[in-house]
Amino acid sequence: MMGDRMKNTVTKQFLTTIILIFVLLTAMLCFIFTSFYKSSVTGINNLGISKLDSEASMVEDYINRGRGILQVTADTVENMMQTGESRDKIHQYLNVMTEKAKERIDEDFTGVYGYIGGEYIDGSDWVPPNDYEPMKRDWYEAAEAADGETTLVTPYMDAETGEIIFSISKMLYDRKSVISLDVKPNEIQSIIENMSMNDTGYGFIMDKNGFVISHTDAKERGKNYVEESEYSELTKKVFSGESERFELKINGKDNTVFSKMIMKDWYIVIIAENDVLFHDLKMQVIASALISVTVYVIIVGFCLMSMRKLGKAQLKELQSRKKLDKVNMNIIRSLAYTIDAKDRYTSGHSQRVAEYSLKIAKKMGKSKEEQKIIYFAGLLHDVGKIRVPEAIINKPGKLTDEEFDQIRVHPVSGYHILKGIHEDERIGYGAKYHHERYDGNGYPNGLSGENIPEIARIIGVADAYDAMASNRSYRGALPQEVVRKEIENGRGKQFDPHIADIMLKMIDDDMEYKMCQVEDTQQNILVIDDEIMNIKIVEHMLKDVSNIKVIGASTKEETFDALEKNEISLIMLDLKMPEIDGFELYSLIRERYGIPVTIMTSDRSIETIRKINELGINDYLTKPLNKFVTKEALYGVINDRNKGL
Repeated sequence: MMGDRMKNTVTKQFLTTIILIFVLLTAMLCFIFTSFYKSSVTGINNLGISKLDSEASMVEDYINRGRGILQVTADTVENMMQTGESRDKIHQYLNVMTEKAKERIDEDFTGVYGYIGGEYIDGSDWVPPNDYEPMKRDWYEAAEAADGETTLVTPYMDAETGEIIFSISKMLYDRKSVISLDVKPNEIQSIIENMSMNDTGYGFIMDKNGFVISHTDAKERGKNYVEESEYSELTKKVFSGESERFELKINGKDNTVFSKMIMKDWYIVIIAENDVLFHDLKMQVIASALISVTVYVIIVGFCLMSMRKLGKAQLKELQSRKKLDKVNMNIIRSLAYTIDAKDRYTSGHSQRVAEYSLKIAKKMGKSKEEQKIIYFAGLLHDVGKIRVPEAIINKPGKLTDEEFDQIRVHPVSGYHILKGIHEDERIGYGAKYHHERYDGNGYPNGLSGENIPEIARIIGVADAYDAMASNRSYRGALPQEVVRKEIENGRGKQFDPHIADIMLKMIDDDMEYKMCQVEDTQQNILVIDDEIMNIKIVEHMLKDVSNIKVIGASTKEETFDALEKNEISLIMLDLKMPEIDGFELYSLIRERYGIPVTIMTSDRSIETIRKINELGINDYLTKPLNKFVTKEALYGVINDRNKGL
């Protein structure tokens, strides 16, 4: 029945694990795919920005060629003006530069002209009409506003040819003359027509007024996007310059927009529809997700087929681990009990030090594993007292120097005992250094400050606290306020200040002073024997034990009457009773009570001993009873019960 329950538990745990793995794997895949998708989107966006930078660089390079021509022309004309060259000479020079611009750079550079020395001079020999006023033209006003810097003039569409033309202008040194160069942006149009994102979307260049200079779709050239409602939000975001990339809904569809200012006057823009731009990426993510789910289903199917065998193995391993942990804990508790048994005045000292140390560790934020090690170290910190004579440990008066030296040896003895029985060296350190002082005046090595292992500093505070809050052979437990004062006075001297502060907080929280050695309550021992003399003998043996009271019973009726009326800690049962067999009476008692039982018998046969063990009887004593053996056996059984062993 228990096997079925354990099997069901393992099955549930396995299924829970599978579900948990599925949830975690799903979360992990979502994270991976989301990260991959975001990373890919970022890559596409970076590609868009890179593409934008590349196209912008090509456009700027093209325009800079015109700026270079204009700058050379402006410098030369300024020099000619300063040296007094004639108008005709300047005109001839402009003719030459116009031809050079067309021949060496691009035929779209249509001509160099300007307003020089109060006259309009054109390098392509164009003669303006009589009402032509150069100083009121855009190219002149733009140069004037630029205050000597080379500037791009607002483009315009030629009414006769339908071509877009823009100018590059510069004011000369006299602040009146201006040199300008007209350019047809056909080369720029060629650049823009090839501009897209992964063969999708379109691009264009517009000036700061929204005038479209070049566009992937040539039909869009010459439009003003500021004046068109569908592009009003787009132009606002582009002109704001807040980001080179942003999302925008255009004509009801989500788009990714890349934009950048060029030449301080123009903006280059690429627009791609998201559904098209990210289509391949989305398909890749969906395909990867389906493959991952398929693989997971196959793995789960295989795991489910192996569940029975794996469950049994896990169950067996779990049972073995629990048994081992229980054995280890019982060994450690037994060692601690052995230590405390030498000092009957401070019964439970090691257990209390372990519990106080554990509380301190929790308040310090230690991990579960660290808490476990600190607890074990607290239980075993005094194991070295095994080497100290019991007479010295229980001496009611002041110790001699020689006796105190024997006490001082116990941390070293404890260290060498523990380093051989536990793999974690910190437990040995707890035993060896728990009597070191923070100021360096402790023993056995005179360590100070943080040179003392932390585990020993924790146990040192807990040990000192329990020493004051417990009964000693020479005094009773101290009042709580006295204990607190001693901890406070030892802060930074005997104790680590931080750990001492934690203990002080624990003391302040312990309003009822529960952290102390509880006075031993009376232990009632029921002695069942048909011979009254045997009951009297046991009572005489235990008369010097202050907290034990012997209650006698000679029959089955008296036995259950005593059990009903008294809180019994231990039963001493004679095996040979005239009206009922001791084993039979034990079985009747065990049906109603879980009280530990020690058998008294003169029968030393192996069959009797075997039956005692089979029935789970706690211990047995052979008659005639020995006083010291009896007291030690009873003390051991009672303390096993108190410890829950």
